[in-house]
Amino acid sequence: MNYMKMAADATVAGMEKKFGGPFGATLVRNGEVIVSVSNTMMKDTDPSAHAEMVAVREACKKLNTMDLSDCEIYATCEPCPMCVGAILWVGIKTVYYSNTREDAAKHGFSDMHLRNYLNGTDQSPLAMIHTGPCPECDSLWGTFDKIMAEDVEKVGGK
Repeated sequence: MNYMKMAADATVAGMEKKFGGPFGATLVRNGEVIVSVSNTMMKDTDPSAHAEMVAVREACKKLNTMDLSDCEIYATCEPCPMCVGAILWVGIKTVYYSNTREDAAKHGFSDMHLRNYLNGTDQSPLAMIHTGPCPECDSLWGTFDKIMAEDVEKVGGK
């Protein structure tokens, strides 16, 4: 099965419906397609609705888990740092992609501001200010332990 073609087909279908831009993803587990989706940023008015994010969200719902460590993802373009973060959070270990970040930038979709911020070469786009201790914030860890202890593994705790 050509998973990358499925991602491209989902992308075209999404663009035709004005769901989003030229990005798609197919998420596969043990040779079974779990989801094949397009970017839905325009449809959802959601800047986080990149194809990889949509695929992760839909797969987690469909499989009723936040552990996708037995899955792989096929993306029409190299995932941005936000998408890489989500992919890492759910445990996916392999990403196949076709177009590169440079290809995307040539068409007006550059994520270099994110990459430069994260690698420390440009800290100007965002002021990150640590406020110091807050008793109410500090107590959230204990509250979580009391309320969610039995579900810690399901939400990604180790």
